[in-house]
This record gives sequence, C-alpha cells and structure tokens, in this order.
Amino acid sequence: MDTGLCSRAVRIIMLRLTNIKLPLDHSSGELQQEVIRTLELRESEFTRLTIFKRSYDARKKNLIFLIYSLDVELTAEAEARCLEQFSGKSFIRPSPDMRYKFVAEKAVDFPQAEQQRPVIIGFGPCGILAALLLAQMGLKPIVIERGQDVRQRTKDTWGLWRDRELNEESNVQFGEGGAGTFSDGKLYSQIKDPKFHGRKVLNEFVKAGAPEEILYVSKPHIGTFKLVKMVESMRAEIVALGGEIRFGEKLESLNIEDHQVEGLTLSSGEVIKTNHVILAIGHSARDTFQSLFESGVYIEPKPFSIGFRIEHPQSIIDDARFGNNAGNEILGAADYKLVHHCKDGRSVYSFCMCPGGTVVAAASEPGKLVTNGMSQYSRNERNANSAIVVDVNPEKDYPQHPLAGIDLQRQLEEKAYQMGGENYNAPAQLVGDFMAGNASEKVGSVPPSYQPGVTLCDLSLLLPDFAVKAIREAIPEFNKQIKGFAMHDAVLTGVETRTSSPICIKRDKSDFNSINTKGLYPAGEGAGYAGGILSAGVDGIKVAEALARDLLH
Repeated sequence: MDTGLCSRAVRIIMLRLTNIKLPLDHSSGELQQEVIRTLELRESEFTRLTIFKRSYDARKKNLIFLIYSLDVELTAEAEARCLEQFSGKSFIRPSPDMRYKFVAEKAVDFPQAEQQRPVIIGFGPCGILAALLLAQMGLKPIVIERGQDVRQRTKDTWGLWRDRELNEESNVQFGEGGAGTFSDGKLYSQIKDPKFHGRKVLNEFVKAGAPEEILYVSKPHIGTFKLVKMVESMRAEIVALGGEIRFGEKLESLNIEDHQVEGLTLSSGEVIKTNHVILAIGHSARDTFQSLFESGVYIEPKPFSIGFRIEHPQSIIDDARFGNNAGNEILGAADYKLVHHCKDGRSVYSFCMCPGGTVVAAASEPGKLVTNGMSQYSRNERNANSAIVVDVNPEKDYPQHPLAGIDLQRQLEEKAYQMGGENYNAPAQLVGDFMAGNASEKVGSVPPSYQPGVTLCDLSLLLPDFAVKAIREAIPEFNKQIKGFAMHDAVLTGVETRTSSPICIKRDKSDFNSINTKGLYPAGEGAGYAGGILSAGVDGIKVAEALARDLLH
C-alpha cells in the first residue's frame, strides 16, 4: 500500500524500517512524522513510504498498538547518512529486492521443452502456482485434476451441505483450488523464505483479484468467495499462455522404467508420455497414495493430528483478545493460537482457526465423516471455530506401514459417520458435558453451524482414550488464555482428521525429485511439504523451478 504522502521527483532510495509502533487510532500523517522522528530527518529529506507489514500488539487488550515495517524513500544524502548513523542497529537496513527472478525467461532456453510437456497432477494452490510459473516460462504444462472447475465444484459441495449427497470426485477436498478454497483463505506461514517466493504468490493473487492488503497485513486472508474468482483468473492466464487444464480426469498410475518416470496412465485409459511429473495431489487423495505405493514410489508415514472442531460466539473471542477495542475495523474479528503440552508428553493445539466462520462437512469418501472450518472475507458469521487437535505419531499410535495413518483416519471418520446417524450429520457435544463425561441432550446458547446438521452424543467414545484425556486437560488451560473458552455451551463437533497429510513422499533436497523415482516431483501438502495455501503455493514455485532447471541441463 502506497500512502502517497509526498511526490517529489528525486532518485528513489529505499530503506526497510522495522518496529515502528503507533496507537491503534493514529493517522497517516502521524506515521510519516514517526519515521521522520526515528531517523532524525528534515521534512525535505523524506519522499514517501510504503507499508511492507502491519501487525498489532494486543498483549494489553485495552491498549493495543499497531506495529509497522516500512519501506522508506529518502534523498540519496539522507539515505547515506542514516545508514552510517544507525549502522549496526537492527531496525534499519537497505530494503531487499523482492522481485521474482525466473530460472529462464524464454521457452527457447529449454532444449527439451518441445519434445515433452510437463504434467501436473492436482490443481490446488501448489499445482496452480507450479502451472502458472511453468506457463510463464513458456513450458505449456498439462494439468490433470480429478475434480471439477471451481463453479461446478461449489455446486457439488453444496450438494452435501444441503442435500446430504456426496460427490466422491468433486467436493471440499477435490477440485479446482484444492481444499483451501473452502476454508478461511489464510495466507500466512512460518516457513523460511529467503528468495521471497511467498511475495511472488501474493503478487499473483493480487493480480488475480485478491485485495491488495494481503501484501502487508500480518495475517492476510481472502475467504471462499474471493478465492473462487481468483482461481478462475489464474486458470485463465495459464490457458492463455498455452497451458492445458483437464478437469474430471484422474491419475491411474505412473509409468516408471528403471526408476525414471516415462509417462502416466489416466483413469480414462489415455497414456501421456512425459519425463516430468509434479505431484500436487493434496492430503486426501488416498487412492492415489495407494497407487503410488504399489508403483514403488518411496513413501513413509508421518505424524498428523486428530480431534474436534470447537465453536464459541465470536463476541467472546473478540472481548478476550481485544477488550474495549473489540469491533475495531482494523483489528477485525479476533483469532487465537493455543498450545498445551500435556503431562504425558502429548501436545494439544488449535489449528485452522476461522474467525466469524462456520464448521463444514469435508468428507470425500462415502460412509465417512470429517469436519473443517471456513470463513468468508467479511468474517461476520456469529461463531468462531477452530480445530482442537492432538498429535498422533506412527512410532507409538499406529503401525509404521507407510499407509497406516490413512487407515486410522478412515476408522475415525467411519465411526463419526455412524455416531452422527449415517446421514452426514456430525456427532457433537457441549464442552461442559464433554468435560463432565455426560452425553449432551440439547443445544445451549451456541448454535452449531455445521450443515447438514448435528447429532448430540458423547464424543469421548469417538477418539482414542489418550486423545480424549489430552483435550480434557488442555481446555481448562486454554480458558486461562481466552476467558470463556471452556464455557459450558461451546460446541465440539467431530471429527477432525485431516490437519495434514499422514504420509511423506520423500524427495531429494537439491533437485526435488523423488528419492527413488527420477522425474517425479512430490510437492505441497499431500507429499508432506506444506501446511496451508501460502506454503503450498511457495512449494509449487520451488518444484517448478527445479523442473525448469532440469530441462535446462
């Protein structure tokens, strides 16, 4: 966001200024004056500023501050003086160059590009960014997506939510945009990103219609409605650049000879010859995991988490986090991030917190039930929800067979389906009853948001005993941080099993190829290398770059 505070025609010099703190209700002029004061400038030496990042400090909820990182333009003389005057100070340095640098600018640089087109399996955030980057380099990728385009997929998803009809190939998990399309649209991550790939992702999202604020707010989000339009726009650019998107087609098997990908066979029977396949299938493509395992691709089990969704009135979360500042437009609906380390060594934590959102049905297999959370950009629904989950580990909780975690997920999802009444109602319980060990019989002051509906029960019968024990230990501890978190009428809805992929498709750290299958690039959440929209998009860029480097040589 450019404030446009000044427009003198001088040579543009940029300094990155961090930890600028101002009251919540400050003006743009006060922000400029704080820069001038901090750098001991004369008014004439200041040109303008651009906000790189804006966060808030709400440790004292009735005295909340905004904290800025700014890119500041000064005259050349002032820039040189500031760098010398504040040398060694952590709050000032030259602004880094965040412009994206392609592996190659033209398709002619790729001698093998005319022989074979790269293929991408999956069109979620990872697959979209990989396809977009390859298309921008002139490589004309082919994308195979088992689900439908985002508009049809939305209709199919509502078929479960409204009419209890599950489309196994087009739902919350499968289809254009991936699982993140029906979520809060969070765009922040804690990954290390020295090459600013995340900035490339965000810039592409803004170009596709996302609000520009995602470039600078500390916890950007988009919401489902805006994500739908963005995904369509990015697809259009890929196609305009020569890419091809095939919906409703599924990978049947990889064709591998001497540990080298030679092509792939689709469920339709069609064979596509290629030596370069990016695998961006998401965390729920269980049949594809099985196929890859049977083909000899190296897979190992990895930890994931299981638990419930918890719902509170959003007003309780706002008050606990922001106090008298609840409702402030800049702050928006409050979120939270909670962790408790149990006495037995387990960890319980909140995951995918959705302010002002709803709990949604996220099943992708018949006879099984799983929940997720979703918010629109406005985040103005009555309830807040998040997953409250417990870590599970193949070393102690289930057999170490590569696909055993999937078996555990399925067992829990099948049990949840049965406890809900075998009609896609979700099993639910009031927090107070869960803590007391009593089955719930009626809803209290917090109406469950899950559609098509809930069946009240005793959720302690759903999860393993160690998980129930851990969550019961954690909830009172979370209540110390968020007053009202343990309120009796808050609602738990089960089951949450797909926090992350239960497998890892191991790849080489240098060339991103599968460790035993040349030409296969495991990527994104499904392969175990991402955990959200932004990190999945970044991983898509990384594997696309690796593929391009391979073609160059």
